[in-house]
Amino acid sequence: MQVKPELVLDAAGVIAANFSPQFWQELATRYELSNERLAQFKHDIRVKLWTGRITEEEFWNEICGHFPAIVKDEARKALFSQMKPLPAASLLPQWSQHANLHLLSNHRAEWLESIVAPLRPFLRSVTISSEVGCCKPDVPIYAIVEGHLECRTSVLFVDDQAKNFKEAESRGWSTLLADERGDWIDKVNQFLRIET
Repeated sequence: MQVKPELVLDAAGVIAANFSPQFWQELATRYELSNERLAQFKHDIRVKLWTGRITEEEFWNEICGHFPAIVKDEARKALFSQMKPLPAASLLPQWSQHANLHLLSNHRAEWLESIVAPLRPFLRSVTISSEVGCCKPDVPIYAIVEGHLECRTSVLFVDDQAKNFKEAESRGWSTLLADERGDWIDKVNQFLRIET
């Protein structure tokens, strides 16, 4: 039996829309908030949010505490309205015939669930930072994913941020930057030897 290669995919910017820039801009516009203060808040809460050190409810309480103009239910709806699958998500059934697929994402599991749920049958593993307590680009999250790999000699990691590649490359994984146009999809098909 031939061993399949391993395809490790980020979520935001790869199989799901990257909600972050639009969400924060929408908050700034809708509630007339300072972009600089929002950016500082986002920076300060990033690790706690992505690693699950705070709950989703605590995130909303903190943001509304820092910015009292924000209406929590409206802001939450705005965030979820931006959580949409990207075209690559529809390719996972086909890709799963040619590779073992893994999801590796800095995200909140509850925010990704609507996108991940229908894809789970095609994924060997799902590693979401809020569930495992660590996030990219830190070493432990890559070790978790590596524990799910059958073949460590043929691994392609796709992410929309090059800063997340250093640890993957140190483990011998090939890396591919997901561009907004989706040209990276052709390169995945080449890696998997899929005729398009």
